[in-house]
Amino acid sequence: MRTRPLKVALLGCGVVGSEVARIMTTHADDLTARIGAPVELAGVAVRRPSKVRAGIDPALVTTDATALVKRGDIDVVIEVIGGIEPARALITTAFEHGASVVSANKALIAQDGAALHATAEQHGRDLYYEAAVAGAIPLIRPLRESLAGDKVNRVLGIVNGTTNFILDKMDSTGAGYQEALDEATALGYAEADPTADVEGFDAAAKAAILAGIAFHTRVRLDDVYREGMTEVTAADFASAKRMGCTIKLLAICERAAHGGSVTARVHPAMIPLSHPLASVREAYNAVFVEAEAAGQLMFYGPGAGGAPTASAVLGDLVAVCRNKLGEATGPGDSAYTQLPVSPMGEVVTRYHISLDVADKPGVLAQVATVFAEHGVSIDTVRQTGKDGEASLVVVTHRAPDAALSGTVEALRRLDTVRGVASIMRVEGE
Repeated sequence: MRTRPLKVALLGCGVVGSEVARIMTTHADDLTARIGAPVELAGVAVRRPSKVRAGIDPALVTTDATALVKRGDIDVVIEVIGGIEPARALITTAFEHGASVVSANKALIAQDGAALHATAEQHGRDLYYEAAVAGAIPLIRPLRESLAGDKVNRVLGIVNGTTNFILDKMDSTGAGYQEALDEATALGYAEADPTADVEGFDAAAKAAILAGIAFHTRVRLDDVYREGMTEVTAADFASAKRMGCTIKLLAICERAAHGGSVTARVHPAMIPLSHPLASVREAYNAVFVEAEAAGQLMFYGPGAGGAPTASAVLGDLVAVCRNKLGEATGPGDSAYTQLPVSPMGEVVTRYHISLDVADKPGVLAQVATVFAEHGVSIDTVRQTGKDGEASLVVVTHRAPDAALSGTVEALRRLDTVRGVASIMRVEGE
């Protein structure tokens, strides 16, 4: 066994970084046995050096992250500061000065993963980021390595714990969106500003990463269609229950049936209660993978939090250190297919549309005509009415998203349609 320790620089010492440092200390002997050499925390870059950090030698703490990653003796840099800059510059500098990188930065990997992989390859270094998607759940490595000999056709998942907690509470208690959000905030599941979660930005970054790995093509954050879940109502859940469904915010990555393109999207959707994802409760994450040879696989577990995310970071650290000892690198960017990303308008699925209409003869016929004119076939219709007003719920057969959008715009122009109360896709059937 090698006796000289592998030196690790830690960028960021918040919730995740402090857990990484703690585990490196408390499990030092186990890490040494698994890697084949000891690992040593050689420096910790922070913004507030005066803050007391239990278990971390103050002599290791610095505010000069650039100087830390430029040290020639650093073997691995762990980046858990998040955001685009200075994380991007620091990771690039680490590669240039001989260090491999482990990152939990989903936003950066989604936006600039291809460029970072290219820089890592140029300098013969590793870039690992299991912790960037779904916390402790082993997902990226199975997609990138275990399924390397298979063809993945679809990845469907709940990849944001905050939104799943909110939707689960709305479903199980009948609470409204704001009430469920307030509970999530009080319990620490939601940030003071929950926009990144509830508007789907967090899930979209993860979808871009998953699609790129699953389909061996480059998918950027800008390629991902995104809808938030702030408009989901108790009425939507009531309709979902009548259909034997519940509602989840899903990240969906698909290979087109003809195989010549891919799509990546994030939006609320109704899914049947019989689907495995329907039973994912509280702040848990789960990802459902469909592959040609392996069939259907599901990965489930805590998707956020200091300890779960640190677990994924340390798993990557072990792999990168083993590669370092073997003078090799692990799997890099695999974008050989170069498949185009199709626009949302070409996505084909089913839809649940709620309309507020005038309660008088002929309205249903008018609505049905609009659907027919746009090539959208109706599966079921349910109508309730009182005092001259009515609610019309239409569930369609599978149709392109562009056709549905045209249908909705035409419905809004009808004098008998007071408003389009809700549009929800139906997935997982």
